[in-house]
Amino acid sequence: MTTSTHPVPPADPADAGPPVRDVPADVVRKALATRSYAVLATVSPAGRPHAAGVLYTTVGDDLWVSTETASRKGRNLVASPHVAVTVPVRRLPLGPPATIHFQGRAEVLAVDDPEVRRLVGMGELKGITSHGELDLPGGCMIRITPAATVHTYGVGMSLWSFVRNPLAAAGRATFRP
Repeated sequence: MTTSTHPVPPADPADAGPPVRDVPADVVRKALATRSYAVLATVSPAGRPHAAGVLYTTVGDDLWVSTETASRKGRNLVASPHVAVTVPVRRLPLGPPATIHFQGRAEVLAVDDPEVRRLVGMGELKGITSHGELDLPGGCMIRITPAATVHTYGVGMSLWSFVRNPLAAAGRATFRP
C-alpha cells in the first residue's frame, strides 16, 4: 500500500462556511455564571494534552477552580498557564448541549493567597470551597482568565433556530476589546 502526501492548499475564504454570529457578551457571562461544570484542558511539559471535568464558580469574567497542586492539572498548570475550557449549556434533556468554549490563561494560587482569602471572605468562592477544599493538604485555587474572544455553539439563539439550523449555531462574544 502506498500513500502520497499532498500539500494542503491555503484556506479559501469562500470555503469558510456560514458566518459566525456575534453573541452579546452579557448573554455568555450569564450562561457561565449559572453553570458550574466545565471541561478544563491543560498540556504537560512533554506536550501531552489532558482534559478533566471540574466544578467552577465565576468572579467577574474569571472562572475559579479548586484542585491539588500534585494533581495532573495542577502540575501541568505550573509548567504552562495555557488552557482551553468547554462549558456545556444544556437547554433540553435530550440532544447535544450548546457550549461555551475558549482558550485562556490560568494562574495557580495557594489557598492562603490574599486574593483567595479576600474572595472567600466575601463569599465569592462558596461554590468551590464548601466541602473542605480550603483545608486539603496541597490544595490550591486556579484562576482562569478567558481570552478576549469567547466562542459559543447554540448560545444566544432560540432553541427552535438551534434545532432547525445547527450549522449556523457558531457564535462569538468579545469580553475585552
